[in-house]
Amino acid sequence: MRRVAFVFALACVGAPALAEDDAPSTPIFSRSDSAFDEQSGKQLYAEVCQDCHMANGKGAAGAGKYPNLSGNQKLEAAGYPMSLILQGRNGMPPVGKMMTDAQVAMIVNYVRTHFGNAYADPVKPEDVKPLR
Repeated sequence: MRRVAFVFALACVGAPALAEDDAPSTPIFSRSDSAFDEQSGKQLYAEVCQDCHMANGKGAAGAGKYPNLSGNQKLEAAGYPMSLILQGRNGMPPVGKMMTDAQVAMIVNYVRTHFGNAYADPVKPEDVKPLR
C-alpha cells in the first residue's frame, strides 16, 4: 500500500487542529506503532526513500536536490542517518517519527550496506531510542 503522500503531508503539515473535546486520548503515532507495514530495510527504502533518493541511491536534482546515498562517507557514522531519519533536514520530513525503533534501525542498516556502502557495524533498535 502506497502511503508516501499521506505520510509526507502529515509530516509536513501535521494533523488538523482538534477541539479539546475531540482530541484523541492517545497520540496519533507512538514509538511502538508505525505508519508503515514494511518489515525490512529494503521494503522501507522502497516505500519511503526511493521516490527522492532513487532506486539506485544516487539521488536527484530538479525541483529540489536529493542527496546521493551511493558511496556516501557521511553514512559511516551511524548516528548521522539515524538523526536525519528521525529529525528530518531541509526538505526531508522526519519520517522516522512514524516508524518504530526497529524500522529506523532496519532502514539505516539497509542504506549503510547497499549502494556501494559497506558500513557493517549494525544499528540496533536500542541505538535509535535515545535519539528520539
